[in-house]
Amino acid sequence: MKLSAFGQKFSGDSGITVLMDDITNALSSGRDMIMMGGGNPANIPEIEAIMQQRLKNLANDPLSVRQLLGSYDPAQGNMELIDALAQLFSKKLGWPVTRHNIALTNGSQSAFFMLFNMLAGEFDNGSTKQIQLPMAPEYIGYADAGIGSDLFTAAHPIIEELEQRQFKYRVKFDDLDVGPSTGAICVSRPTNPTGNVITDGEVEQLDALAKANKVPLIIDGAYGIPFPGLIYTPATPFWNDNTIVCLSLSKFGLPGARTGIVVANEETIHTIAGINAIINLASGSFGAALTTGLIASGEIIDLSQKVVRPTYEAQLTFAQNTLHKVMDPAIPYAMHKPEGAMFLWLWFKGMPITSQELYERLKAQGVIVVSGHNFFVGITDDWQHQHECIRINYAAQSPERIAKGLQIIAQEVLKAYLG
Repeated sequence: MKLSAFGQKFSGDSGITVLMDDITNALSSGRDMIMMGGGNPANIPEIEAIMQQRLKNLANDPLSVRQLLGSYDPAQGNMELIDALAQLFSKKLGWPVTRHNIALTNGSQSAFFMLFNMLAGEFDNGSTKQIQLPMAPEYIGYADAGIGSDLFTAAHPIIEELEQRQFKYRVKFDDLDVGPSTGAICVSRPTNPTGNVITDGEVEQLDALAKANKVPLIIDGAYGIPFPGLIYTPATPFWNDNTIVCLSLSKFGLPGARTGIVVANEETIHTIAGINAIINLASGSFGAALTTGLIASGEIIDLSQKVVRPTYEAQLTFAQNTLHKVMDPAIPYAMHKPEGAMFLWLWFKGMPITSQELYERLKAQGVIVVSGHNFFVGITDDWQHQHECIRINYAAQSPERIAKGLQIIAQEVLKAYLG
């Protein structure tokens, strides 16, 4: 079968496909693999119990079953959920939004594919534009979301080294190149893979830069505010009519529902709905059926703050403490200050092997992580730092398996330094 350029691009290897293949292969191999590489959220019994009861209520209501299974929602998404979201954002966050400012997609990955390709790439006048990432590393799923090539450009971050073997990336505004060739600025908050939360001041500077260049600012809030609320440092929710905020139900505990949420100006929402109609006809109804009541009542925020976030914070504390216990103190390692999300981002300074080689060695030992080089989207030089980092998911395994996985990682890293 001869594939088009589109077919070749999207059937080839990419960071996100390798990650998903690792998950599939590990599940089907029969080996007892410790999965610390994917983005699967934690299984939280309290959230699962609530969803189980809501599923029972749905199944016992014939009208609800018919609406869930037997009808298409509008291309913009389920309007009952959209109205509940608009009310929540207005009441709890103070955002001046209505139903015309919100669209639903089949997961936030689908939303980014639509947004990136409608704002960047080739234009009808022959010009091309790119998505500017304020800094890399950034989310691995962005990298190959463009229909064309070279859709992203990124700035190197400032690396601020902190006490207690920690460091933090900060936006290096002098390294940003925003101008006529920029289609949008995009940043995740908190950031997958590092757990970095850009400050309110950095958000305001990016907003001013976007407005000055008449391009939108996209904020990926899949782990952030108002739900699932996986931010462990002060951060103010941000939106205006030049901002596109993308949210998700996945990290609240519903990755299988594939429900993404886009909050933007009316023109952007109208365009998203049109693309959604062509690509998907309609978004799935499952997420709306499960969560509209929780969102309308505001309970989703209470659950995020009182159940979801504390669960992840406890897992983070355990993972941090365990890592420092098992890692040989002679190894020059540092951890990005974990301000949000559910990952440890480790930097092994001057490591004699690349992070990809470390990934391969760990996989052979039954532990799956992600090599850091996959996350430096838009960085075109061979910056050594990107070959010295790995991402670890501390949420999707039991404490015993996390401890075992970290012990194996520590052993393999020590072997790498000793040669």
